[in-house]
Amino acid sequence: MTQLAILTRRASLRGRPGWSALVLLLAVLTAAPVVSVLLDGATSEARAWPSDLGAMVVTTVLLMLGVGAGTLVIGCGLAWLVTAYTFPLRNLMVWLLVLPLAMPAYILGFVFLSTFDAASPVQQWLRAHVNDSIQVDVSTLAGCAVVMSLTLYPYVYLMARAAFAEQAPTTYDAARVLGASRRRAFFRVLLPMARPSLAAGLALVMMEVLTDFATIQYFGVQTVSYGVYTTFKQSFNFAAAAQLASLVMLFAVVVMAGERLLRGRARYTQRGGRGSGLAPTRLPLVKGLLATGACVAALLAAVIVPVIRLTGWAVDHARNGDGRPALGEGFLQALTNSAVVAVLAALLCVALAVLMGHALRLGAGRLVRSAAQLTTFGYAVPGVVIGIGVLLLLRHLDGALVAVGIPGGTGLLATGSVVAILCAYAVRFLGPAFQAVDASYAKLPVSVTQSALSLGSGPMRLFGRVHMPLIRPGVAVALVLVAIDAIKELPIVLMLRPIGFDTVSAWVHRLATENLWGLAAAPALVIVGLAVVPVAILGRQVRAADRREGGRR
Repeated sequence: MTQLAILTRRASLRGRPGWSALVLLLAVLTAAPVVSVLLDGATSEARAWPSDLGAMVVTTVLLMLGVGAGTLVIGCGLAWLVTAYTFPLRNLMVWLLVLPLAMPAYILGFVFLSTFDAASPVQQWLRAHVNDSIQVDVSTLAGCAVVMSLTLYPYVYLMARAAFAEQAPTTYDAARVLGASRRRAFFRVLLPMARPSLAAGLALVMMEVLTDFATIQYFGVQTVSYGVYTTFKQSFNFAAAAQLASLVMLFAVVVMAGERLLRGRARYTQRGGRGSGLAPTRLPLVKGLLATGACVAALLAAVIVPVIRLTGWAVDHARNGDGRPALGEGFLQALTNSAVVAVLAALLCVALAVLMGHALRLGAGRLVRSAAQLTTFGYAVPGVVIGIGVLLLLRHLDGALVAVGIPGGTGLLATGSVVAILCAYAVRFLGPAFQAVDASYAKLPVSVTQSALSLGSGPMRLFGRVHMPLIRPGVAVALVLVAIDAIKELPIVLMLRPIGFDTVSAWVHRLATENLWGLAAAPALVIVGLAVVPVAILGRQVRAADRREGGRR
């Protein structure tokens, strides 16, 4: 065994105790808010459940089922269309169909209501030209499910499309040779094999439904997450809020268990094998135009029409408004606050992610690697749960400081500044930061690290001179992803912001709640414009994957 191999084996077995301890500490800190919520909810004697808790639970289940069904139909249908067929603008639609991810549901929600509610131009036109008694209430659970389905279907679309492209050609060809039509082969062979990916996409959708309460507030839909927020804001009853937050976590656990159950132990997707597989078939002209129309319709409903409406409101307000500037001093202050918080959160999350990746690269056992994965679970936890958890931890910290003789504890150091928001953001967004950085570390040959170690480089020198220059692309992507997520985030900001502190998302939410569409339009366009950045990065990856698949064929 060479000297290099011996050094490498020793390093992989014991790692670096200090760096491994850092990963374990981060895992404990990341899990602390959720654990705090569960413990407080379980041990609290006070049972102050809202009187309409049963209705909230039923509404939450119905909304999750409705949005799940909507995203499954839209996402899976469009994925099948662009994977199995070629039609006009198909290559463009492949990546444009992920664009609705840039449209926050709470923005599409108030655009939808202003366009289709009883006082909207649509219903006014129908009453004037069709029937003057038409009056449809769209502020319902079904309307909310439609809006959330339009903004969340890309999760299912991306997963389904990847799954269809990864099917082994021999399986599909066997079904076709045995006489199955393309449609029958899709429903009886490809769709069941794509079940794990569809389950993963639906799990992401369900988590987004659980964490939302701005959209449901517009539609008057009261879910358990909304109950947590209102209970805390109206009574500041930590015990009741923690108990409700525990219930939200129970929903999240059920979703994750359901995803695992649907996935099962079988391996449904596979690569390899000979044959043409699911080669795209050119549709006849009429059917091809209909397929293009279906893709365009999804984009019109989720992105294009809302952006046109927002632009129209912004222009109309600028020309005929009440004199209050939409992008005035208040908005600029909110934009500055958002930028500062987003930059700080991105730097914090990416710094922690880079340190964890470096610690794992130095050598780590199963426990440390499991701890690193544990730090990513915060992204699957609803924001209201993390918000309540951070507040509970700060309350316990205050009690501990008072107990050791520090009067007032932390005072307003955390709750009177953005410290509490940054703590919550670190828990929520460390997951995507670590995933992006870890992907770059995965591309880095292990031999590079081993060579540097064998030549006598210490961990810090290895980090600064070797690892950091080579993982810069992943670091840049992680910074962008976290910063944009931080700007869009709403529940955590509304729960933890200091008095008088606004971000862009909170600013838009307040104006939309007061039906000030003209004032809310321009700030909403700013959020959508910023959110396009990570979606464009994602779209580029989709195009690259599409070219690779095309090259294989």
